Amino acid sequence: MKTTFRGRCGRVLTVGALAGALAAGGATGALAATSPAPTPHHTMAPSPHHTTHNSTHTMAASITVRSTRTTVKAGHKVMFTGRTKGLKVGTTLVLQSTHNGTWKTLNDHTTVKKGNSYRLTASFTTKGTRHLRVAAGKVHSPTVTLKVT
Repeated sequence: MKTTFRGRCGRVLTVGALAGALAAGGATGALAATSPAPTPHHTMAPSPHHTTHNSTHTMAASITVRSTRTTVKAGHKVMFTGRTKGLKVGTTLVLQSTHNGTWKTLNDHTTVKKGNSYRLTASFTTKGTRHLRVAAGKVHSPTVTLKVT
């Protein structure tokens, strides 16, 4: 088999480039692994924007909601069910309705059950369209619309 000088040089350059890239990547990893950890006597005051992170990350809390009906007769009951994330079992959940552009808490409430689920039953006597949500503090579900006839 006859090879040319040009073909061998191309292979040698390619192999050399790959070896150099691997060596550079390994050296970077080795430098990162051997960088010294800060010593306890060398501490700095945290900046106002500094936050401390625990080994467990906190996830944003959320609430889902689903109503058994979209239309209900005045005085009849409607059940709202859903699941929560990031809320402890036993957390109080309230039903809220919009009134003149602000959310008002209604008398209907429940708690988060084991398995992060809840069930809330309510009845409405005033006819019209209601925009409702389930809330726990500043965490709330998306809005559901209920027509009371």
